[in-house]
Amino acid sequence: MSKMWAGRTAGNTSKIADDFNSSISFDSKMYEEDISGSIVHAAMLAKKGIISTAEANSIIDGLSGILSDLESGALEIDATSEDIHMFVEQVLTERIGETGKKLHTARSRNDQVALDIRMYLKKEIDQIVSKIKTLIEALSEKAEENKTTIMPGYTHLQRAQPITFAHHLLAYAMMLMRDVDRLLSCRARMNYSPIGACALAGTTYKTDRAYEAEQLDFDGICENSLDAVSDRDFIVELLSDLSIMMMHLSRLSEEIILWSSWEFKFIELSDSFTTGSSIMPQKKNPDMAELVRGKTGRVYGDLMGILTVLKGLPLAYNKDMQEDKEGAFDACDTAKICLDVFSGMIKTMTVNTDKMAAAASGGFINATDLADYLVKKGMPFRSAYKQSGLIVADCINKGLTLETYPLQSYKQFSELIDESIYEAVDIKTCVEKRISEGGPGIKSVEKQIKLVKEFLKK
Repeated sequence: MSKMWAGRTAGNTSKIADDFNSSISFDSKMYEEDISGSIVHAAMLAKKGIISTAEANSIIDGLSGILSDLESGALEIDATSEDIHMFVEQVLTERIGETGKKLHTARSRNDQVALDIRMYLKKEIDQIVSKIKTLIEALSEKAEENKTTIMPGYTHLQRAQPITFAHHLLAYAMMLMRDVDRLLSCRARMNYSPIGACALAGTTYKTDRAYEAEQLDFDGICENSLDAVSDRDFIVELLSDLSIMMMHLSRLSEEIILWSSWEFKFIELSDSFTTGSSIMPQKKNPDMAELVRGKTGRVYGDLMGILTVLKGLPLAYNKDMQEDKEGAFDACDTAKICLDVFSGMIKTMTVNTDKMAAAASGGFINATDLADYLVKKGMPFRSAYKQSGLIVADCINKGLTLETYPLQSYKQFSELIDESIYEAVDIKTCVEKRISEGGPGIKSVEKQIKLVKEFLKK
């Protein structure tokens, strides 16, 4: 195709320069947004008397036909075109003649691409939020099934205090709920229209930017034309939010990998979300969780890429900004597939409650409850802490647990201890008596599940 921008230069760029300059291979994803934006732009031009109603109708009919043909496969995107904007405009002109050349009045590719990417990413955010909610629902359902499934809670990867599996899963549900809030907040800031800013300084035509913004479901217009075309902070923000979300998925991936190992055996992943070894027939590998963990670095890389592209750019538009799309598209695509895989993996995994309970019964994770018991009997906490530590050390030396430690031995450390100690250090009691809000007690967990369900209904 001939260059529609030929004039000041002949447009006779070399093949290697054409290939290097072209963005059609990736910005063709935005064909629907580009055509939708152009239809509204044509309507605005007619509304303001810049072109005639007949001309606008011809342009709109032509654009609608192009969109229909692209979606049906009757028209294929020309890979030799410079970008999706030039491809659409050129096909339009071929189909309706000289009138097609009037479409680009009072706009530039600079504000056009800024419009398209905002429209495209808004849709991507909506899809990602929906997929996060599906995962949150899977976590809450699995939590509902395991409200009384006791397991060790960990710090430093050492057994710390008893919790429930529901409590652990709900921690991730809460993280993902914040991810949804962040993405929706990002979408709200993204939802301002740059169209009409033109190359950088607006236009001499009396346009109606607010009309175009309203028709395209924006909350308003970008108020400064330089800012409208020259910043991509909304992409940085989106990729930052996706990086945080992927970090949450990666942490849960790491735990799933640990939990499904022979050393833990807390869960078993479905065959549909694991693979085998090419040489070791006994293996059942958590490859999906490992891939999510690995792809987190990929999304981080997309974020660092756009930050690096933007960090030294003077105002306004620079061709460097063509590099904003591939990373953004990749991060969105990666996030979506990871969320889909994760939801299926959580829904189909089997929880080995006996293994979790056995792990909770060891490691003296009820030692804090022993200290609390002494405090409630009147001993200062620091003294109770020290006595509890001495009792644990003695148990270890004698191969005993707090549950099997003789009452007479307990009394050697404090006369405050009586038969009620055994109920106090029972693992089930330790969980049930954690009544503070947000804790693993069943009433608290049920409240958390209710909060999650209410969030999902919003």
